[in-house]
Amino acid sequence: MSKTSPTGVQPIVLAYSGGLDTSFLVPWVAENTGRPVITVTVDTGGIDAAQAKTLHERALALGAIDHHQIDARADYFEQVLRFLIMGNVRRGNLYPLCVGAERVMQAQTIARVAHELGTNMIAHGCTAAGNDQVRFEVALRTLAPDLEVFAPVRDQAFKRQEELDYLKERNLPIPPHGAAYSINRGLWGVTIGGTETLTSTGSIPDSAWVLSKDAFDKPAMPQHHSIHFEKGRPVGLDGKTMTPVEVIERLEEIGARFGIGRGIHLGDTIIGTKGRVAFEAPAADILLNAHRELEKLVTTPRQQRIKDLVAGPYGDLVHEGQLLDPVCRDIEALLLSSQERVTGDVHVLLRPGSCFVEGVESPFSLMKASKGVYGEAVGEWTPQDALGFSKIVALTGVFHRRAGEQASK
Repeated sequence: MSKTSPTGVQPIVLAYSGGLDTSFLVPWVAENTGRPVITVTVDTGGIDAAQAKTLHERALALGAIDHHQIDARADYFEQVLRFLIMGNVRRGNLYPLCVGAERVMQAQTIARVAHELGTNMIAHGCTAAGNDQVRFEVALRTLAPDLEVFAPVRDQAFKRQEELDYLKERNLPIPPHGAAYSINRGLWGVTIGGTETLTSTGSIPDSAWVLSKDAFDKPAMPQHHSIHFEKGRPVGLDGKTMTPVEVIERLEEIGARFGIGRGIHLGDTIIGTKGRVAFEAPAADILLNAHRELEKLVTTPRQQRIKDLVAGPYGDLVHEGQLLDPVCRDIEALLLSSQERVTGDVHVLLRPGSCFVEGVESPFSLMKASKGVYGEAVGEWTPQDALGFSKIVALTGVFHRRAGEQASK
């Protein structure tokens, strides 16, 4: 990487997604600061070779003097996604943190690039009303306090139509979705924001879905698949060994055809307002359902209960951009310990809008370990043991009733 621009002026490194906000910022920042712009796209999923080429060409056409794309998918899985799977994390019991979870990692990567380029300023396209501004800036202030953060879209409150008009007036490339929808895509899914999500009523139109546009108009025939986990990590699909990233990308492709993982999440933003966003997360939905059922087979009730107590707060911390807080390392240590026996295969049936877990199997099955058969036959106990156990379990209620009767006399 070159340390300075051809003019000798320190460049500004722009976190570039290719969406409207960051596309607008390429020419605007150069025009209003007099400093050249270098764009950096941190690929945390959803960018194929053709899209990468398009992002590169569009960044240069918008006026960037250079563009860097960094593949961070495997790192993203190791740093974030594996723990979201191990914790079965869904925000509001619905949303699997499709995007946002990767922002801290993107920030640390962009900070590293800025240091390598020898520049003192990073720019991003976050607005004042969203979560990403907090995620980016918390991470950047923690990791690279020496860097200045420039956020014109937030600080000058640009509206999407203003950005669109700016690009049109200069005959500069406009992102495919224009000003109508804000699209964010990563390894764990897609989020879609538009006028429909600004209120609590109604859905986005079918044409606005990115992955599953025709899933219900042209329904696919049901399919059976088998997912293999090793210590909580998805490492195989249909008998073929894969990396976790490969499993996720393949399940996204398969699950999108069925419209699996569609939803509209209504929740609390980091800044305290209520927010609403549409999302598509076929791979996340399938893997979270599959992992949860395998985990039930091999872990004890207390393991499940305690893990659930910390998984929720962990998801909140990730969502709020607090992944660097040391408490996250503590929670991750517990999650890793809980997954020692979460190894086996999960058989799923995919149908339009549905992922049905047909069965699970594991060498660590607690179900197989018992000689008893639920509802059918005793195992390590006798009928007399069962009678005595029932009497003991009833004691708390018996004592409570008896105390009430005594007090009423």
